[in-house]
Amino acid sequence: MTKKQDQIASFMVRFNQRIFEENGESSVQWRGKISHIQDGEEERFTDFNKALSFMQKKLSELTEEAVKHETSEKQENILDKSLSMWRTIKHVGPKILKDTLKDPKKQLGHLQDEIQEKINTFGEEISEKVHINEWRNASRSDFNKIQNQINDLASEIKKVSIKIDSLNKKK
Repeated sequence: MTKKQDQIASFMVRFNQRIFEENGESSVQWRGKISHIQDGEEERFTDFNKALSFMQKKLSELTEEAVKHETSEKQENILDKSLSMWRTIKHVGPKILKDTLKDPKKQLGHLQDEIQEKINTFGEEISEKVHINEWRNASRSDFNKIQNQINDLASEIKKVSIKIDSLNKKK
């Protein structure tokens, strides 16, 4: 049986836009701060690649800690798999960020489309995995429990009705 380890890394990224005049022309500068939630370490950046490198470093440390008792070959393999996604993000992330800052509405539309596509895919996966024939039948205990809950609810409704009737009579 394969041993499963769940690791969590959370990051908070904040951006600050500075608009200023320089040599009679308007200029814009985006600056940011990225924080690793678990240990509180943070780094400021003006180049988003620096933020991505910070995330990659933290994730690498987390993975290295999780596999420190494995063979060096296995460590290298796991670390490479763990960080492959971040190599891609580091490559395309700055362009996506730049496009988002240029035209937020357009990028939000793309993001909403992607989210909807994921929801649709997720819905299809759920419908494929739910096999009604495999559901267990309710036991006598389940029915008794539901009946007791219904009786308790009916009793509470009766109490509320009496209170409402009492309040109506006072008017």
